[in-house]
Amino acid sequence: MKNFFSIGEVSRLFHVKISTLRYYDEIGLLKPAYKDKQNNYRYYSTEQFERLDTIKYLRALGLPINKLLDFYNSHNADTLIHLLKNQKTEIDRKKRELELIEKKITRRINKIQDAVNKPLDKITKIKLPELRVAYLQHEYILGHDIEHSLTELRNDLTIKEDIFLGKIGLSISVSNLKAHKFDRYSSIFMILEDEHDLTPSVITLPSNEYLQIRFKGSHKEAKQYYKKLLKYMKNHHLELAADSIEITLIDYGVTNNPDHYVTEIMLPIK
Repeated sequence: MKNFFSIGEVSRLFHVKISTLRYYDEIGLLKPAYKDKQNNYRYYSTEQFERLDTIKYLRALGLPINKLLDFYNSHNADTLIHLLKNQKTEIDRKKRELELIEKKITRRINKIQDAVNKPLDKITKIKLPELRVAYLQHEYILGHDIEHSLTELRNDLTIKEDIFLGKIGLSISVSNLKAHKFDRYSSIFMILEDEHDLTPSVITLPSNEYLQIRFKGSHKEAKQYYKKLLKYMKNHHLELAADSIEITLIDYGVTNNPDHYVTEIMLPIK
């Protein structure tokens, strides 16, 4: 029976790259049984197969190389138990992280589908729960560059997650709405998702009823829809309760075609 196997044979038997086996040799994780002094070829004994199997198993569990070296330097059951417990803790953390990402993806899908399928140019009355909003108090005049202000807002937040932080919106103050100054925004904000921790710049808007309208286009086309909402409010004897909420639901982050943009305006009422 064959007792020694070349590095190429071990690579094929265990489906491990030759470069990986060479690396394991260099760092002392798995040294070959002997090297041919003439050609420097590496040869492995069958006794090393179990060790390579264990290395593959632990690597499949996500253990980093330095932890494997720690284990083989001590090579006892207590060390392995400790490593596996730590790895289990890390896997639990990653599971929670993936569950959060899954929830965000589902929410994002639902929001995009809702924006695509909901009728446009129709005023509806809705009630929203409390909204957690990160404000950047910054007057913005339509047509000015908004990206720098948005970067300031993101940097101001202490939120670590980069995935779907929340929708960016604009707000027109009650006084400007009443004066029909629809091109002058009082603030830029981000509506935060439930999972984000509170930061000093975050406030909570109370649950309230809103008049909502969605239209094709972006902020540049909003003026006529503000007029439409205010006219509806007057005809139905409603009053403004607070500043507006204006969000582009589908924009250049979703599509390159401006004809497919969808923007939403919501006016809180009392």
